[in-house]
Amino acid sequence: MSEPKTYTLEAPGAVLHYDLRDNGGTGHPVLLLIGAPMGASGFAALAGQFADRTVVTYDPRGTERSQRTDGEPPGSAPGEHAEDLRRLIQALGAGPADVFGSSGGAVNALALVARNPRLVRTLVAHEPPAAQVLPDREMVLAACADIRETYQHSGFGPAMANFIALVSHTGPIPPGFPGQPAPEPATFGLPAQDDGSRDDPLLGLHMTACAGYQLDFDALRAAPTRIVLGVGTQSGQMMAGRAAVAVAERLGTTPVTFPGGHDGFRSDTGAFAAVLRTVLDG
Repeated sequence: MSEPKTYTLEAPGAVLHYDLRDNGGTGHPVLLLIGAPMGASGFAALAGQFADRTVVTYDPRGTERSQRTDGEPPGSAPGEHAEDLRRLIQALGAGPADVFGSSGGAVNALALVARNPRLVRTLVAHEPPAAQVLPDREMVLAACADIRETYQHSGFGPAMANFIALVSHTGPIPPGFPGQPAPEPATFGLPAQDDGSRDDPLLGLHMTACAGYQLDFDALRAAPTRIVLGVGTQSGQMMAGRAAVAVAERLGTTPVTFPGGHDGFRSDTGAFAAVLRTVLDG
């Protein structure tokens, strides 16, 4: 496995940082591993499982090394991320690439395929929190808006406690869930005191923009890209897992079950990579 080499890519309003592990990978497309707002560091272990392929990871704009230069808040909407992904694949000369997108990265990758389908050969979209496809979308979106408002008024700890309560809830979000008292931040080892900062991309713009994004199903169904939805064995009844099943249904496909939960690629990396490899190999 080669050591990653870091490069930068100028984009309007940001400088994107990405890491390239050039393992040769003859006969395989470049494999791009993406999240949002999770950056490249979260995929280091998974990248290490693909020593026979050239692997690229990156920090989305507003996250870790890829800081915005336009003075805007750190979070970004899926359409903006999709354009950054287009720039990255084209700069690499790597299209059509294989893409594994997790969480917000899965939503961004679906937006990329809808806009630039010929840049992606296979997309594995693992648990995209695409709330608009859910029957309880109004409750989910209201809860997301409540979390953002809590962040603006009370800071990181209380908002993140609310976020954890939402994404770990099993089953549809019931009426009355938005606005209910949040768990104590200390329950999750979070600070209760507000330090005054408001620069967290997840709790700022990302969560509401990602959950509220309307996927272009007509474009996705027409794309030559092979699109596979992934669901965790431990998280299939939680919001992002339920959304993955609903997206697959709208595309007329069957989701693939991956080990672990929403972060299975980090908690059970070897087993997760084995399933991902099988899916990418068709």
